[in-house]
Amino acid sequence: MRILLIAIAVVLVAASPALAQDTVEHAADTLRLDPVYVDSDAQRAISDGEADDLRAQISDQNAGPLFIAILPASALDETGGSPEDALRELADQVGEPGVYAAVIGDSFRAGATQGVLPTGEAGRLARQAFDAKRDEGTAAVLSDFVRRVGKARGDAGSETGVGESGGAGGGSDGGGGKGWLVIAGIAVVAGLFGLFRRRRRRREEEMQFEQARGVARDDVISLGEEIRALDLDVDMPDADAEAKRHYGVAVDHYQLAEQALEGARRPDDLRGVSERLEEGRFEMEAARARLEGRAVPERRPPCFFDPRHGPSVEDVEWAPPGGQPRSVPACAADAVRVKDGEDPAVRQLAVNGREVPYWQAGPAYGPFAGGFFAGGLVPGLFLGSMLDGDGGMFGGDEAAAPDAGDFGDFGGGDFGGGGDFGGGGDF
Repeated sequence: MRILLIAIAVVLVAASPALAQDTVEHAADTLRLDPVYVDSDAQRAISDGEADDLRAQISDQNAGPLFIAILPASALDETGGSPEDALRELADQVGEPGVYAAVIGDSFRAGATQGVLPTGEAGRLARQAFDAKRDEGTAAVLSDFVRRVGKARGDAGSETGVGESGGAGGGSDGGGGKGWLVIAGIAVVAGLFGLFRRRRRRREEEMQFEQARGVARDDVISLGEEIRALDLDVDMPDADAEAKRHYGVAVDHYQLAEQALEGARRPDDLRGVSERLEEGRFEMEAARARLEGRAVPERRPPCFFDPRHGPSVEDVEWAPPGGQPRSVPACAADAVRVKDGEDPAVRQLAVNGREVPYWQAGPAYGPFAGGFFAGGLVPGLFLGSMLDGDGGMFGGDEAAAPDAGDFGDFGGGDFGGGGDFGGGGDF
């Protein structure tokens, strides 16, 4: 029992992580206890029911040890930039022999540690599964992959006679009873800590989402107030017909933004809110221009420094602290400030008790902020590398996700004694 207590204490110390874990590290911790891990921010996340089906299939078809992770594209930044590197790092951190498969952003890779399957077999099975089920989605591809791995392992077992006899060591426990007690205790403690960490992470993510949702709600309310302020002018008998039309479109977008906010359940859902807000603000600016006898302004992206400023009027050269100069869209007032060497009026958000620029507020705000600049209005370089090293929300992979699938580059191959990792397809 003394040995058990010491072992548990070791596990307690080792399992006390910092609150902020890397995506791959958190996935690896979970995979030691659960063969399927789905990150809620993953672009190709599957449902809880689909994940449960995969777990059952791994067990029923004797495909294990098989570890499956579905991660956001941002995980690539943590591991060197390639899906093969990410999968290799995941396997290294899990530290268990077996077959590994990961959907990272839009990249599907699979591999196996040495001796589990013939070299290159896991990648070949992944390509076959992808080719067969790509049109049916992520869950179907992974399910077919599990089936193929189970069959491959069954065939290998039949050829070698594995499982037909008791094998070595089948009779005696060799005095290992205490050892098994220690192992059981460690497994229980590790399981409890894994559960605790998953629940804590989930609570943190829920809290961050609610904060981001609150910011989105404030923006929706703000647009509603602008609409109400212009209502009397538009209702005047001599009001410009085009102004009324633009105003009506703005009202439509406001209502759609409200609906999107009501239905938002995760950060990605907030992208639809900001897209509607951006459309609504432009239509409001167009309505004001017509009412004042001015030409409708050019259709441009909103002011980068604060999208609530409305459509930008020009691009200016600006560098974030510690970053490189970039050409960014700015409203008239911020354009003047930047040209005069002054700080622009950057939107600030309260995060952990301090005010930070909205692009440093954290990943939960990313989809909402990115929605203001959707539709190709801003060059990919802007969202991809706007904030070099600044800890911002706009990672290159997330910004490029809608168009950045790269299943076609299989890569991978042998890497020393660790196994081989590669295979996949292009959704």
